[in-house]
Amino acid sequence: MTNDQWVVIGYGNTLRRDDGVGQVVAMEVQEWGYLGVRSLPLHQLTPELAQTLATVDGAIFVDAYPVSGETATVQVFPLRSEDADTISVGHHCDPRSLLALAQVLYDHSPPAWLVTIPAVDFEFGEILSPIAQQGVTDALIHIHRLLAIPAESPSRKSSGCVEMREL
Repeated sequence: MTNDQWVVIGYGNTLRRDDGVGQVVAMEVQEWGYLGVRSLPLHQLTPELAQTLATVDGAIFVDAYPVSGETATVQVFPLRSEDADTISVGHHCDPRSLLALAQVLYDHSPPAWLVTIPAVDFEFGEILSPIAQQGVTDALIHIHRLLAIPAESPSRKSSGCVEMREL
C-alpha cells in the first residue's frame, strides 16, 4: 500500500501529436509536487493498473478525444466500476474496466473521473495543436479542483507549481 491518496493517469501516444495530451497533463501534475498525489504518464492503460487503483482514495484519468463539429472543450465525467460493460484483461483497458478489475481483485475501487481533452491532430509528431494546448491548461484547472488542494497548502512542495486561473 502506498501513501498516495490520489493517482492521476494520463495516457496516449506522445509520438502522435494531440494523442499524447494525457501524458503531457500527467507530467505537469507531477511537476506540481503535491504530496499524496501520484502521477502516471502512460502510453496505454493495462490491467496491472488495477493494483494501483486499489491503493488510492481517488483516481483521475486523462485522455484525448477527437473533435468533430462540436465546440472543443475539456470534459469531465465521473466514472464508476459498475458502469463497465466488461472487464478487459488484454493489453489495453479502459478506465471503467480497470476500476471494475480493482473491485473484483482487491475489493476496492476508488472514486474516479475521466478528463477528456479535445484533439484535432493525430499525425506523426510531438507538438500539440493550439486546441490541445488550450485543453492542457483547462484540464489542469479541472484536475486542481478535483484534487481540492488549497493553493497554499503546506502539503505540496514549493517549487514546480503552476498558477491556476479561474474558468
